Amino acid sequence: METRVLLREMEDYAAQHGVPIIRAQEHAIFVHAVQAAAPHHILEIGTAIGYSALLLAYYSPAGSSILTMEKDERRMQEAAAFLGQSPLREKISVLPGDAGENLARLSADPAYQGYFDFVFIDAAKGQYPDYLRKILPMLADRAVILSDNVLFRGYVTSGEKPPRRYKTIVKRLREYLAMLAELGGKTKIYEDGDGLAVTEFRREDYAG
Repeated sequence: METRVLLREMEDYAAQHGVPIIRAQEHAIFVHAVQAAAPHHILEIGTAIGYSALLLAYYSPAGSSILTMEKDERRMQEAAAFLGQSPLREKISVLPGDAGENLARLSADPAYQGYFDFVFIDAAKGQYPDYLRKILPMLADRAVILSDNVLFRGYVTSGEKPPRRYKTIVKRLREYLAMLAELGGKTKIYEDGDGLAVTEFRREDYAG
């Protein structure tokens, strides 16, 4: 199936079934970041139905590869069904299981040291700091990190006290943004949607 047609079908499916995907307000920012970086080795944490993985495949150069992680078995099956219809399916590999465990295993593999030049994080918000710690050894000397939902309904940068059920998520997202600032690169947060952070990582500027 032609990729643009498939993406529209996935958008309709997500809207009908309440599946979180890249918001319309963030779409152009996401696409611009991928095109500007022109990455070859892409890591995605949080596949859902495969919508963003397909965007990454579509807008990245020929010969690029996407490794995407998904814990939810149902979502993984939905992603496989959609991605299986795309001519770009050979660019995308879905790794099942807990992202934290998968990242720990990959980061210990010498083959992945300095490997990924683009990372998209859109999974458990309370785990963002842990994900970043595990990703750092796997980043290429120059890489881009996209992080979705970093403002979490506005609570992260608001002086308003979050509801108790969100307290840990907000605390960890604040920690995550502080970690991004310490990378030494440039991070811009787009507030449309739920907060999309675009970080330009340069290893020579990182003191960690």
